[in-house]
Amino acid sequence: MKILIGTNNRAKTKAVQSISSIYYPDASFVNKEVPSLVSDQPMSNEETRQGAINRAKQLMVQADAHFGIGLEGGVQEIDGTMYICNWGALATNDGEVYTATGAGVPLPEEIAIQLREGAELGPVMDVYTNKNDIRHDEGAIGVFTNSYVKRSDMFEHIMLLLIGQYELSLKMRK
Repeated sequence: MKILIGTNNRAKTKAVQSISSIYYPDASFVNKEVPSLVSDQPMSNEETRQGAINRAKQLMVQADAHFGIGLEGGVQEIDGTMYICNWGALATNDGEVYTATGAGVPLPEEIAIQLREGAELGPVMDVYTNKNDIRHDEGAIGVFTNSYVKRSDMFEHIMLLLIGQYELSLKMRK
């Protein structure tokens, strides 16, 4: 089984590989950087979800794979508070697309202000934490949950939701 991953991000790749390997121990993985076709910083659940779908679908164009995974992180504002949001999509070689969303936590207002002004969360978090490439490691969710939930953990949960839907659909077709 060949699984395509629509990013080179380490946290996302780790999530796809660790969860998929449980259910598909003979799987091979290919990372292919594909654009989300949404803003660099998605600002809503809808835009973040669409970015994940776009990545997954692009992977499957003329692809020889069982499915492609698109994962997208973004933010959404609810009642004046900005939250992290995350979406995943699994696109199959027969055109099916499954989606799932993950955990979210509120962001400090000092970060939300910068995002509203057009900044991207990853670089803002690098400055906030005085670290480099935080999006490849614990991510903002790791910072704001005291490392109880890291970015790869959050995307692992999304992978479980995606694979569960995919496997159920295969079962229902039989």
